[in-house]
Amino acid sequence: MTTNQTGETRQDGAAAPTQYCKVLREGPLTIVKINRPDCLNALHTDAHFELARVFDEFAADPEQWIAIITGEGRAFSAGNDLKFQAKGGGLDRPDSDFGGLTGRFDCEKPIIAAVNGLALGGGCEIALSCDIVIASDDAIFALPEPRVGMAALASGLHRLPRTIGWQQAMGMILTGRRVSAHEAREMGFVNSVVSPEELIAEARRWAEMILQGSPLAIRAAKSIARKGLEKASLEQAFLSQRDNEALDVMLGSEEYREGPKAFAEKRQPIWKGR
Repeated sequence: MTTNQTGETRQDGAAAPTQYCKVLREGPLTIVKINRPDCLNALHTDAHFELARVFDEFAADPEQWIAIITGEGRAFSAGNDLKFQAKGGGLDRPDSDFGGLTGRFDCEKPIIAAVNGLALGGGCEIALSCDIVIASDDAIFALPEPRVGMAALASGLHRLPRTIGWQQAMGMILTGRRVSAHEAREMGFVNSVVSPEELIAEARRWAEMILQGSPLAIRAAKSIARKGLEKASLEQAFLSQRDNEALDVMLGSEEYREGPKAFAEKRQPIWKGR
């Protein structure tokens, strides 16, 4: 059983205790907080697998429609735990890769990053893997891997150019320089910048706006947009959008009928996720 901040208690089935993150469920919202503040939320093998399990459970739970990921303390995530690696720690990761998110390409539910403080290396890549990025005004983003003889292989080398363009991305990737929250917003990979005190409230505000829509329609929209990026042209993306499982689910759902009905009856729709 999990008790959330509103005092509600729900059955989570096979959900297991967590050591490296905190998980809070509020109605259809899951909040995941990386919890290794003593090392700025840098991640090692066990943390990767734990976060992968948490997001597997989120993706599979029909009662959970949207997630927020953030960090405990003064960092979102400083990336790879280099001290763990230097001591001979393994580099094994789940199929969903860094933090259970950077290689996760099959989750149609929206995920919001609420970036507090440092988001370096893999931490920056976790943020880039999310659909919306909210940052505190003291947040710092960087892909500094070349400075320690490594490369940003947790999808950052691919996501960043697709998000902000080649030259802007190379300006970060090749130099490893640190980018402020405000510059990140100007570059186009941060949606909103607020004070640290307002960060979670702002992430919740975006979550609430998303929750006003049908969860099945939201998933279909995300799926179509994401798969459209895989096509070589706008025309190919447009012509292929009907071939989509999430769209088929939406078209056959109660929600596809509830939306127009609620509009005609001049009331708010009641979404049930089916």
